[in-house]
Amino acid sequence: MLDPSADEIRKWGNSVIQLMTDYLCSLRDRGVYRHMFSRRIRDRLDAALPTKGTDFDGLLRVFREDIIPFSRQNAHPRMFGYVQSPGTPIAAFADLLASTLNANLTVWRSAPAPVEVERLTIDWIRQILGFNAGAGGLFVSGGSMANLAALAAARQTKDCLSGRLRIYASSETHFSIVKAAALLGIGRENVCHIAVDERFRIRMDDLVVKITADLEAGCVPLCVVANAGTVNTGAVDPLAEIREIANRFQLWMHVDGSYGALAILAKSARELFAGIERADSVALDPHKWLYLPVDVGCVIYRDPEIVHAAFAHEAEYTRIIGQEADEAFAFWDYGPELSRRFRALKVWMLLKGVGVDALSEAIENNLACARHLESMVRASDDFEMAAPVELSIFCFRHMPAQLRNESPKTIDAFNERLLVALQRDGSSYLSNATLGGRFALRGCVLNYRTTLHDIEILLDDLRRVAKSLAS
Repeated sequence: MLDPSADEIRKWGNSVIQLMTDYLCSLRDRGVYRHMFSRRIRDRLDAALPTKGTDFDGLLRVFREDIIPFSRQNAHPRMFGYVQSPGTPIAAFADLLASTLNANLTVWRSAPAPVEVERLTIDWIRQILGFNAGAGGLFVSGGSMANLAALAAARQTKDCLSGRLRIYASSETHFSIVKAAALLGIGRENVCHIAVDERFRIRMDDLVVKITADLEAGCVPLCVVANAGTVNTGAVDPLAEIREIANRFQLWMHVDGSYGALAILAKSARELFAGIERADSVALDPHKWLYLPVDVGCVIYRDPEIVHAAFAHEAEYTRIIGQEADEAFAFWDYGPELSRRFRALKVWMLLKGVGVDALSEAIENNLACARHLESMVRASDDFEMAAPVELSIFCFRHMPAQLRNESPKTIDAFNERLLVALQRDGSSYLSNATLGGRFALRGCVLNYRTTLHDIEILLDDLRRVAKSLAS
């Protein structure tokens, strides 16, 4: 029903809370992943266009019996694939409340209190990163949209110049940078990939050489993209050095910190991010290392007024009348979206309800888990690291005795089969990476439920599954 009674709403809410509680409290008893086929899932769903409504208990039954079991359990403590947050109960409630209010954060007049909540939480993130008081930003759907917005702002600074615009990024940079360049009309071919060192960080000498060559060829160097935690290995580029190069060549400096930048909250990792506060823009994903459910990305601008020129647009139907300057604020002047949901509520509720100290401790634990994996691998005689651990991503290979004298190609093929078998086994879940042309098992710890024991179980699972492959 479209407009249920108070008793019906209360009954539905109680049922949902019970389901949510049962699910979250049984995560360790579930497999991370269940091998399945598309047709099998479709056959379980009633495909007919519904002309009459179904009772709420029936809808929840489908969710419980047909959706939960056939989903990857992203909140599981041994879900190490990709960069996947588990979400938090407090943020799930925040999403419910945000959808209940259904505020549209376009301009201040559309949602006065929600807009103030977003401005406040953006300022908290500014403080976490160490940016100056004049910095600002907004929440977007995710890191890809944040990167797009930042590059659009960067392009505005060189719009008056003729020549091919060029963007510089390491070969480890996320593909969303290339995609953004294509969407903005800069062109995929004008993203110049810079070589990386043995720790998969951008090489400053190669960066300078390629910028210089472009200048000599009549191109217009626009922006250098630094990584604050690459998605392959978690590498953090030398941010302060990149700022100096950007200043030397008058480039916009953008930091893609979608995965890693919020690890600045962990004392043991803080030094890695020295200089991030001097970037012109930073992309973040609170739905990664603030443990929030998707979607909530973020872009921070060191000078929002420069950005205003890239996005501001006037139309009579959006003209703001009779408002003072503070109340005339419009988010559409600082990003590509017009309609925007109340994403800030879950950020505010998490930071306010949990506190930065608890988040810092949880991130430290994630880092410790990845280091524990690296120490166990280096101490073993049947695994090898494929890259050093910098944050919470680890890349390694299984090297059982029978493979030690085999070719790299054979070892890679075995590990690829092992990955698929591990995923189908369901106890632990890894993803993959290609590093230096070699296949690697890749994991990322991004879950406050994960313990050192879960890391030990992962290696035990790999050994067990590998034996079944051999047999």
